[in-house]
Amino acid sequence: MAPPLLTLQNIHLTFGGTPLLTGADMIIGPGERLCLVGRNGSGKSTFLKVAAGFIEPDEGERFVQPGTTVAYLPQEPDFSGHATSLDYVQGGLAPTDDPHSALLMLIQLGLTGEEDVTTLSGGEKRRVALARVLAPEPDILLLDEPTNHLDLPTILWLEETLKGMRSAMVLISHDRRFLENLSEATLWIDRGRTRLMTRNFRHFEEWRDSILEEEAATARKLGRKIAMEEDWLRYGVTARRKRNVKRLADLHDLKARRAEKKGELGRAKARVQMQAAQAEISGKLVAEARSISKSYDGRPVVRDFSINIQRGERIGIVGANGAGKTTLIKLLTGRMEPDKGYVRLGLNLEMLYLDQSRDSLEPHITLKYALADGSDMVHLPDGQKHVISYMKDFLFLPEQAGTPIGELSGGERGRLLLARSLRLPSNVMVLDEPTNDLDLETLDLLQEMLADYSGTILLVSHDRDFLDRIVDSVVYAEGDGEWVRYAGGYSDMDVQRRNRLAQDNGGARKSRSNAAAKPANDSKGKLSFKHKHALETLPRTMEALERDIAAHKKTLEDAGLYARDPEKFQKTVAALEKAEADLAAAEEEWLELEMLREEVEGH
Repeated sequence: MAPPLLTLQNIHLTFGGTPLLTGADMIIGPGERLCLVGRNGSGKSTFLKVAAGFIEPDEGERFVQPGTTVAYLPQEPDFSGHATSLDYVQGGLAPTDDPHSALLMLIQLGLTGEEDVTTLSGGEKRRVALARVLAPEPDILLLDEPTNHLDLPTILWLEETLKGMRSAMVLISHDRRFLENLSEATLWIDRGRTRLMTRNFRHFEEWRDSILEEEAATARKLGRKIAMEEDWLRYGVTARRKRNVKRLADLHDLKARRAEKKGELGRAKARVQMQAAQAEISGKLVAEARSISKSYDGRPVVRDFSINIQRGERIGIVGANGAGKTTLIKLLTGRMEPDKGYVRLGLNLEMLYLDQSRDSLEPHITLKYALADGSDMVHLPDGQKHVISYMKDFLFLPEQAGTPIGELSGGERGRLLLARSLRLPSNVMVLDEPTNDLDLETLDLLQEMLADYSGTILLVSHDRDFLDRIVDSVVYAEGDGEWVRYAGGYSDMDVQRRNRLAQDNGGARKSRSNAAAKPANDSKGKLSFKHKHALETLPRTMEALERDIAAHKKTLEDAGLYARDPEKFQKTVAALEKAEADLAAAEEEWLELEMLREEVEGH
């Protein structure tokens, strides 16, 4: 058996008088793939910096086998001292590395090497930083949130690239699917210590919950023992004084242990108290878009796209960076006008837009001010709540009330954005990358909150697992401004899209036409009998199609349908797509006939 490449043993570290790591261990052998998990603030990123040699622990030992190369990807890379992206990536190469590997890796990541590092977007910064650590193919890769700010195609590329590398890896990520696809073992940082599970991350939650339940059972046994000891002291037969004193001291020790265990379990089981403030119910129709198009400098971002969004639907928006996801959201919510087509919004809409951009948080204002606007009370739709109590709901400590936002971690800023946004009542929620920097447990609570939300959800995300858990349809950017809606979550969309591409001979898809043949005005100055009949019957046809669509969607809500009966799933998907296409065609025909009627009657 090959000796370990890197060993961390009994690592202790204290920040600001608060112990963060209190005996953490990690061993990495050649080619091993370990995911490092734990809630925000548990010390994951700090522990990875200790592994990289950037932080010296207060106690403990770090040992790296001589000659081992280690590359570390931080959450926020420092580009200072480098003019271009190529210059930065080459700075990570050793003299023995291939000098061309830096440029080759940048090209694979869609960059040229000539980018000015001072003007890079968030996604470009992440790709440049990845190129720096991947190009040398080191013995050990330490990756802290490598998928942050990446679009889905780049995440898929990164997964395949990492699978093909010989490097040992330690991964921190909030992307469950990414961890499941890459990890071989799981290291859990919990209350300053580490616990190792020699299995893939998909088994983590079951394993973690079993450990916490065992601890709770131990605490209950300890409580019963304390009760028995107290009974003995109160009612037992009087023994020698020395023995009584000894037993009393033991009882105090037991109580101290129980208090410690209770505090530890409380910290381990603390949960975000997340609840969305809901407004009055909206109208049945939330938004209707018909043949909308939008271009920038001649480049189509949205082209001839139609959609009906009904109350309670949960729609995912998925596509590469630059595909136009934000533009599409703005068009569908009425914050931007299309170049062609129209968007009609429903009645009684109260929209909440949750933008996970950290730019919306001013770094100098305090946590308390950000939540309560200088008051001691947070105003909620169902009353007021003291700001400290509201902070605790989102796992902030009372002593953090005066902390400037600029000093919060990325995960803490993410929780703060949620806390600020969820104060406001809504019946339509627009979530733009809500999972960035949130720990897995907070993501679970966000998912539960969204499951209880009765309104409509528009979700922009690259997180495949989160999409599968939340949405009932996905609008996917196919390129060149074309957007296609698929039934189900991300995994369902992926299957349907692969089948469609295979049927279309490698991707030469036929564009859907939502337009029916334009009605001709047979007689000047009046509508034909055919047109009048269509105007009368089309509304009933559209209602019937809407009922069919609702029934098909109801069938597809069964998460296990595809695995249990793939033939029925495919037939239902095909029927849904046909009904949606027929409805779009009928609505287009009705609209053109109405316009014709108005034109005729205007004469």
